[in-house]
Amino acid sequence: MQASWNGAVIARSEDIVKVDGNAYFPADSLDPACFQPSSHRSICGWKGEAHYYDVVVEGTVNANAAWFYPEPKQAAEQIKGRVAFWKGVKVQ
Repeated sequence: MQASWNGAVIARSEDIVKVDGNAYFPADSLDPACFQPSSHRSICGWKGEAHYYDVVVEGTVNANAAWFYPEPKQAAEQIKGRVAFWKGVKVQ
């Protein structure tokens, strides 16, 4: 599978974990040039606290378009070290 935005492939892997309809890519499958840390956080009742990245391609920023759980709750342990996407990022 691959994730793309603004004409660029930002992640690619065959090792995908699907949870709640979202494809979680291994963190090492991301193109590091396309990601900047964000201070945004959110809470999921069963997964824990989500942290976000801004996706950046050719100077255009898609704020908080990628998320991950650095310390997921036990029920979501399978997504530790993985990143998912939304906000127009195409996953196929």
